[in-house]
Amino acid sequence: MLKGKQVVDKMLSQDEFSKNLGISAKEITENSCKISLTVSKSMVNGFGIAHGGITYSLADSALAFASNSNGIKSVSIETQISHLSKVLVGDVLMAEAKLIKETKTLGWYEVAILNQENKLVAHFKGTVCKTKNTWE
Repeated sequence: MLKGKQVVDKMLSQDEFSKNLGISAKEITENSCKISLTVSKSMVNGFGIAHGGITYSLADSALAFASNSNGIKSVSIETQISHLSKVLVGDVLMAEAKLIKETKTLGWYEVAILNQENKLVAHFKGTVCKTKNTWE
């Protein structure tokens, strides 16, 4: 069974959406990860700030990578995000996902999305369902 960085590398190699956003894995440990992206002009909305879907997508990828890094294939079943500060073109965002609690079939994660000044710009929570399949 694959674990940790091996799982995330495999997932990311097949994840065209995360690759198109420019997401890169920074630190991977079992049940946690740090990933990042740089906000480009193509990611802004009509207000000239990053579309909320950018921070959401970064956090959702962090949830996926963290929850699968233990080697058990897991899928999200519920997520929530709070946008706390505006994000601008050129900002470098880091999503830090970590396991909060787990049972045999479920896992609860929190993801902090920070900018290059280490300022919290969004907070994300997610619940995953663990399948009976492992990463090979």
